[in-house]
Amino acid sequence: MLAAHPGQSAAVTLERGELSLLTRAWLADHAAQTLDVQYFIWSADNVGRLAMASLLRAADRGVKVRVLVDDFMLATPEAMLTAMDGHPNFEIRVYNPTTHTGVGFWRRWWNLLTGFRGANQRMHNKSLIVDGILAVTGGRNLADEYFDFHHEFNFRDRDILVAGPVAGQMQSAFQTYWDSPLARPVAELLPPMAAAAQDSLRASLEAYAADTGNYAPDVHAAFAGLPARIPGLLQELAWGPAQFIIDAPGKNDGKEGLGGGGVTTAFLAGMLRSAQHTVTIQSPYLIPDEATLALFRELRARGVEIRISTNSLANNDNLQAISGYRKRRKALLTAGVKVFEFKPDPGIERTLRERYAKEDSLPGLERPIFVIHAKTLVIDSVRLFIGTFNLDPRSMNLNTESGIYIEDSRIARGVEAAIGVDMAPENSWEASKETGDAHAPFWRRVKAWLWGLLPIESLV
Repeated sequence: MLAAHPGQSAAVTLERGELSLLTRAWLADHAAQTLDVQYFIWSADNVGRLAMASLLRAADRGVKVRVLVDDFMLATPEAMLTAMDGHPNFEIRVYNPTTHTGVGFWRRWWNLLTGFRGANQRMHNKSLIVDGILAVTGGRNLADEYFDFHHEFNFRDRDILVAGPVAGQMQSAFQTYWDSPLARPVAELLPPMAAAAQDSLRASLEAYAADTGNYAPDVHAAFAGLPARIPGLLQELAWGPAQFIIDAPGKNDGKEGLGGGGVTTAFLAGMLRSAQHTVTIQSPYLIPDEATLALFRELRARGVEIRISTNSLANNDNLQAISGYRKRRKALLTAGVKVFEFKPDPGIERTLRERYAKEDSLPGLERPIFVIHAKTLVIDSVRLFIGTFNLDPRSMNLNTESGIYIEDSRIARGVEAAIGVDMAPENSWEASKETGDAHAPFWRRVKAWLWGLLPIESLV
């Protein structure tokens, strides 16, 4: 396919969590030379263990596996990190290890006190790159709730599968992060482990992943159906120019403290300024700064329609962020922005979660809450950015972010239509008419109000 489209990249969006997980598994199973993996969150739940086992199988085949994961929310046991890193074809590095990996209690607080900005500067990037020619990026971390496998709440998210030169751009960017002084080898951070103990831990991980008793039967059925599903997905690839946008390691020079911006911030602001007719945004956290509000007002003065899909107090998993949004909501509405707050039980849930038809028949099973986690910008139904960037100060100034930019009306209109469905009355409240505040539990409203008293917007 690449030979038939010289110099072009390809892309297809991954709206459903299960298909996005299966795509990652297929890519790992078909890697021939390299697997470069970069994530903000990697949990040791079922999805996290499946991912680890899949990468270990690739390493056993001789594939060179490199994993770069942020330190702050790394939820994988340190012994497992050491064991995987001990494989001759497997190497792990931790980004900015100031608060977790190999850091004791007192050292953690000392790092926060003496380097507050540095401790808060996290690597929010998410990507999996195979042989430098195929890659997945977007909003999903490696944990159950990002792939619709969590029993309490799941994220409504979006990824994009790309091929060709843009995947090469992603691999070059990965190498830049890998070589950064902020990326520290696990072997330097954690105490050594005997080779026999490492072998035992790796074997136990692979045995856990292979044990059908650890996963629901439909999970195994989904993986068994991979050969039939993935070739069809590849046939949906749209070919054309594409660009990978990514911040530099460290985001900025830090001279402006908790401010400073970055490459993705500037790029997305430029996309917004170029809008002629419509702007469609989906962001789980919505805390625009004064410059962004001014830009929205400028666009509205030119007649540009702005619609934003975000979370509500009724479904949000991040009360600090929702408190910041509630402070900005009136200003957004006054500027003429249409804001849609996602419901905790949207009508679209059965469409998003493929296994609902089966699970609805199980007695006593409560359906999980759905939370927006997709990060997407569509301009004039033609230009599209899918990545990791939230519309909040943390993504603007602190966390490193990344994403794919393409100009393709078919893909852009498809994504815009999907966001439009999320905005529909059965799925969201239109904030100018009704918000999710009154539908939230009493104590959540109280906690959000209390968080709103604190001047923490620059950190959320």
